[in-house]
Amino acid sequence: MTETVLLEQQRGPRGERVLVRRSRRRTRSVAITRRDGDLIIAMPAAFSRRQEEQWVRRMLDQLAAKESRTTSAPRGDAHLLQLATELSERYLGGRARPVSVTWSTRQKHRWGSCTAAEGTIRLSTRLQGMPDYVVHAVLVHELAHLLADDGHGPQFRALMARYPEAERAEAFLAGVAWARDWPDPGDGQPAGPAAAEARGSGAGDGSAID
Repeated sequence: MTETVLLEQQRGPRGERVLVRRSRRRTRSVAITRRDGDLIIAMPAAFSRRQEEQWVRRMLDQLAAKESRTTSAPRGDAHLLQLATELSERYLGGRARPVSVTWSTRQKHRWGSCTAAEGTIRLSTRLQGMPDYVVHAVLVHELAHLLADDGHGPQFRALMARYPEAERAEAFLAGVAWARDWPDPGDGQPAGPAAAEARGSGAGDGSAID
């Protein structure tokens, strides 16, 4: 017996409708497929609503990352500076004006960093191929540091809150760091931020954005 439900608040990486199909025949595995322009996520009928939400987000993020790697050309430094300018205009009133925005192969333990005194921003090359909303979130994060002088305090958080995908991107990066630092639990639980929190410091220092 199967049950298929449309998730009204979810959309795929190309704007597709997202449907969840629960099946009693499935005991652990989760799969995502395209059918007639929709995305179908098949999962065990026994999953809780929380498990469903976690797996839906995980499968959509993995699909977005996979398709981004196969369809997007690597962004150069000039493109990054232009993108940062556009994001500053859209979310920060154009007040954040970096002197340079570059890719860095030396960002091993951070997704991005900012030297506010010099107006320079560096993004880890590990972000290349990740969904656009994730790269945008890291850029907005660093741009906010050009304006806020309280570290990650209230002023900074208020600026960061202007980017609507901030929490989603943070969860995606936490999941990437978790998957790198921890083995697959193999117990039907998603290797994402909730599981990392349950294990303690599962995200490791690879999830830091400075």
